[in-house]
Amino acid sequence: MIKPEQCRAARALLDWTQRELAARANLTDVTIREFERGKSRLKDSTAQLVRLVFENAGVTFIEANGGGPGVRLTESKSNS
Repeated sequence: MIKPEQCRAARALLDWTQRELAARANLTDVTIREFERGKSRLKDSTAQLVRLVFENAGVTFIEANGGGPGVRLTESKSNS
């Protein structure tokens, strides 16, 4: 649903810290940090929430199609 690499890349596109993402998704900093480091998996519902937060900010998730999964910024939305 969302890979740690996609999470890091999406944050970079939006210039968000782990703390900012955690606050926007009502999660702890530790949850985001451990997921991005590959130390833990997100529950399906949590992964959907994180993805929705990113999508609402203008990030599109690109599924693996021979080149690997990725993200891109599709709209110019406010990061605040």
